[in-house]
Amino acid sequence: MAERKSSRPSARRMLAGELARLREESGRSLAELASLTTFDRSYLHKLERGEKLGSAQVMAALDAVYETGRHLQLLWQLGKEDAFRDKYRRFMELEQEATVRYEYVSNTVPGLLQTRAYAEDLLRAARPKDEHELEEQVAARLGRQEILTREDPPHYRALLDEAALRRTPVDSKIWQEQLEHLLEVADLPNVMLQIVPLSAGLHGLVGTSLTILWLADGSAVAYTESGYSGDLTEEPGEVERLKLSYDLLRDLALPPNASAQFIRTLLEETSCPDPS
Repeated sequence: MAERKSSRPSARRMLAGELARLREESGRSLAELASLTTFDRSYLHKLERGEKLGSAQVMAALDAVYETGRHLQLLWQLGKEDAFRDKYRRFMELEQEATVRYEYVSNTVPGLLQTRAYAEDLLRAARPKDEHELEEQVAARLGRQEILTREDPPHYRALLDEAALRRTPVDSKIWQEQLEHLLEVADLPNVMLQIVPLSAGLHGLVGTSLTILWLADGSAVAYTESGYSGDLTEEPGEVERLKLSYDLLRDLALPPNASAQFIRTLLEETSCPDPS
């Protein structure tokens, strides 16, 4: 008996089908489309086959060529979740609904606060298959940042470990831009940024990144990451235990004003050339 395939619709498959259909109906070859959009012919072919998701930039270019408004860009928005691990998708759905978000990141700048250059540098270190895959990963990460500036954004408190601020990109310009961005985001009325200094010593979340989301119905979920693994916790008792760990760590963090001054000091050190 033949294996029955799932009939569940996929935005990613729909996007690929639309790309192939639109080009066929337009009568254009891949070479012609490449010249009109400045994107590589083989890359465009992979988009039509569903082998690549693409980015907002290529979809905007294709929408312009096909005169389809924002049709392809909206389909890409739906399909970009495929760029993340399956276990992360439930968390992504919940983060859109959250009214309050608490986060602690131990080794890097949080994804919601990363600049494009910093995100690209960080994701490149994970050795993606090619530049197109890197572009997709960066676009997917930056696309999530609209949460903080949308019409009804969540209250966001970020605890950023000093260790993350000591592991800098090789390019000082990338780091300078990232520090400036942290200060800009910290000024948003719904954002509170605090630094956990190394002097705080050992604590319950060492080596672990934690995000806690509060939903409109009063319930909360927690997502932990360590190395290459992540786990979503919805069991109330476990979420409460993680919340306590977060609260204890928050008590060790610098106040918001002192945290901003800490970042400004780092920025000054980055801007000044080494006298040696």
